Amino acid sequence: MISTPAQPTLLVLVTGTDRPGLSAALFAAVREAVGAGDVVGGGGLGTEGAEVLDVEQVVVRGHITLAVLLGGLSPEASDRVEAALTARAVDLDLHLTLSRGTGDQAARPLERAVVTVLGAPLLATHLATVTDLFSTLGANADRVRRMSRRPVTTVEYQVSGVSPAVLRSRLAAAAASEGFDVSVSPAGLARHGRRLVVMDVDSTLIQDEVIELLAHHAGREAEVAAVTERAMRGELDFTASLHERVATLAGLPETVIDEVRAAVRLTPGARTLVRTLKRLGFTVAVVSGGFIEVVAPLAAELGIDHAHANRLEVVDGRLTGRVLGDVVDRAEKARALRRFAEAEGLPLSRTVAIGDGANDLDMLAVAGLGVAFNAKPTVRAQADTALNVPYLDAVLFLLGVTREEIEEADGATR
Repeated sequence: MISTPAQPTLLVLVTGTDRPGLSAALFAAVREAVGAGDVVGGGGLGTEGAEVLDVEQVVVRGHITLAVLLGGLSPEASDRVEAALTARAVDLDLHLTLSRGTGDQAARPLERAVVTVLGAPLLATHLATVTDLFSTLGANADRVRRMSRRPVTTVEYQVSGVSPAVLRSRLAAAAASEGFDVSVSPAGLARHGRRLVVMDVDSTLIQDEVIELLAHHAGREAEVAAVTERAMRGELDFTASLHERVATLAGLPETVIDEVRAAVRLTPGARTLVRTLKRLGFTVAVVSGGFIEVVAPLAAELGIDHAHANRLEVVDGRLTGRVLGDVVDRAEKARALRRFAEAEGLPLSRTVAIGDGANDLDMLAVAGLGVAFNAKPTVRAQADTALNVPYLDAVLFLLGVTREEIEEADGATR
């Protein structure tokens, strides 16, 4: 039977202690109560009985909430269903609320968004701020689910009635003020399917700045670190600052590159992020203002598909203090993302960029989703979303992947 907005409906809301067989017992009560002659217009798909228009179940710490919207029942059948469910709820020690009405759910607004809220910890005041803004903007939270519990708690809202752009601007300001992270993205098919994920390397995929590790061997680490910090804040031209910093490496033996490569520390969650993205069939790339001599072996170890970075000049086994070819600056990072997307046959809307510094801004702007990861203030202000937790795999929650799904996939391959 095709449902129409005018048909009578019965909303069944059940809460109580969860245990196996509850849903089966409740649906069996409905089945037993409905007679073939009491169905309005006959059953659907060649069957007779109450039509399920909507159903949702959530279990939190052993407490179940089950909501079922039934349609297609005559008044007499609704009476019997109510009586049967009331008796069954008493037997099962459940709290039951029944409500009769007319029609299915109201038509869903065309504008829908996914709002992902993260915190370590995530406080009730954070969610109060988020939901207050929903109310202020006239948005409705249609669905809510927890994506992860620890070390980062993540809650995802399916929201309708307001544009993602409006939500993003208002929520980003609130998140920055109150110390939680939030991401807003369009709902629907745009959220599914294969993607290209492009990451910066220094202070994103890894915890270190490779140029500083190299400069340590030349006794110039503090000097180089100061220049790097200013460049990442956008206070210095990146290309000029890179040439200045690389010049301090002149005369170092080429072997220091191997030592630095061995000393590099991955960001917590980096392996999990890449491993899970690959399991999803995504393409993963890195593009760096650092050096391919370190980046390429790291990418190969992690199974990353594409890598692009500067190349150090070496003559007679020693660094000359120069780089070969054009510098990988912010414009080149964006061009690299475009090249990777074209090579993979993906539109830019299917790309994700992750970075922390001013030289990542063009790449973050070009991507369908730009993520500022523990970034400088100017980057956080301009990116689509900002993550300020120290775990790189938190990016997965923004893409709709739960912690349970990650752990299940890891367990299945052991």
